Amino acid sequence: MPVKNRFSELLPEITEWRRDLHENPEILFETHRTSAVVAEKLKAFGCDEVVEGIGRTGVVGVIKGKSNGSGKTIGLRADMDALPILEATGLEYASKTPGAMHACGHDGHTAMLLGAAKYLSETRNFDGTVVVIFQPAEEGGGGGREMCEDGMMDRWSIDEVYGMHNWPGRPVGSFAIRPGAFFAATDMFEITVTGKGGHAAKPQETIDTTVMASHMVLALQTIASRNADPVQQIVVSVTSFETESKAFNVIPETVTLKGTVRTMSTEMRDLAEHRVPEIAEGVASTFGGRVDVNYMKGYPVMVNHEAQTEFAASVAAKVSGACDEAPLVMGGEDFAFMLEERPGAYILVGNGDTANVHHPEYNFNDEAIPAGCSWWAEIVEQRLSAG
Repeated sequence: MPVKNRFSELLPEITEWRRDLHENPEILFETHRTSAVVAEKLKAFGCDEVVEGIGRTGVVGVIKGKSNGSGKTIGLRADMDALPILEATGLEYASKTPGAMHACGHDGHTAMLLGAAKYLSETRNFDGTVVVIFQPAEEGGGGGREMCEDGMMDRWSIDEVYGMHNWPGRPVGSFAIRPGAFFAATDMFEITVTGKGGHAAKPQETIDTTVMASHMVLALQTIASRNADPVQQIVVSVTSFETESKAFNVIPETVTLKGTVRTMSTEMRDLAEHRVPEIAEGVASTFGGRVDVNYMKGYPVMVNHEAQTEFAASVAAKVSGACDEAPLVMGGEDFAFMLEERPGAYILVGNGDTANVHHPEYNFNDEAIPAGCSWWAEIVEQRLSAG
C-alpha cells in the first residue's frame, strides 16, 4: 500500500497547520495554544471523545471504528513542544517567539498525527478504537511519563502504542526502525567541588579546585574506557565547568561540573551511577578537598518490542517500498515511558538533506507529511483490520 491519495489531497491543509505551529512554538508543558489548536481540530474532525489536560497539557482524542470499538485499542503518539533555541532559518513562517523554536520537528509530528486523525475520523475503516496522543514536554520535561502517571493507558484501555520521529539525512519519506534498545537512557550529574580559595600567586596556601575538578573531568572518562565492557554503549560527557571567580589571579573556593551519561542497558546505567560519585570523591580526597554529587536519573532506555517492531516495519515497507534497519541512537526519547507501559514501536521517517535536529537552521520537511500520515493510518487499518 503506497502513500494514500487522501493525504496527497490533504497536504496543503496539513502543511498550513504545521507552519502555523512552527510560527507559534511553545516549550515544555507550556503548550497551551498548541494544545488548544489540537483539541479544536480533533473536535472538528468528529472524534468520539477529546480530553485535554492529560499529563498537565497533553491532549487525547478517541476515534471508534465502524464496529463501535469492539476490537483492540491502538495508541498513536506525537510530541508537541519546541526547544529554547533562537531560530535562524529566515523562513516567512519562522518563530514569532524569541528564544523558542521548533528545532526538532515536533510541529511536523503533531501535524502528521492530526492529518491521520482527520482521515481515520472520515473513514473509520477499522475494527476497534484509536487513541491519538498529543504529548507536551518531550524535550527534557518527561511529558510521556506524566501522561502515563495520569492513568492514560488504563483509562482508554490502550493495548499497543506507536510513535514516530523525523530523521534528517534519510531520504524524504523513507523509514528505518530496529527492535530492542533503540534510544539511550539519559542521566545527568552535577558535582560541586569545594577546596580552599586564595591568591593565584600563592597556590601552596590553597586547595586548588580548578586543578581538582580538571582531574575529575579526565578521570570520569575512564568509566567508558576502563570500567565498561568495550562492546557496551556508554557516553560520559562533562558539559559545563563553572567557578564563582571572574578574576585572573583568584583560585576559586568552588567549582561546579555538570554533565550527562548515556547508556543502552540497565547494567551500564547502574555502573555509571555508582562510578561517577566514587571517582569524584576519590579525586577530591586525593587533593584534600570535598565534593557533593547529585546524580539525576532521566529518561530510561527506549526499547522497541519485537513483534510490534516487525509489524511497524512491514507497514513502512508497504508505504515507502522499503524499511531499513536504524542505527542505535545515543539521544534520549521519553516515548520510552509509554513503551514501558505497553508493547509498541517507534520508527524514523526521513526528513531529507536538512540541518540536524536541535540546530537553529533546522526545519521539518513538509514533503514527508504524506508518508508519515499514511504510516499512522496503515498501522490502524492493518492492526485493527475490519475485513
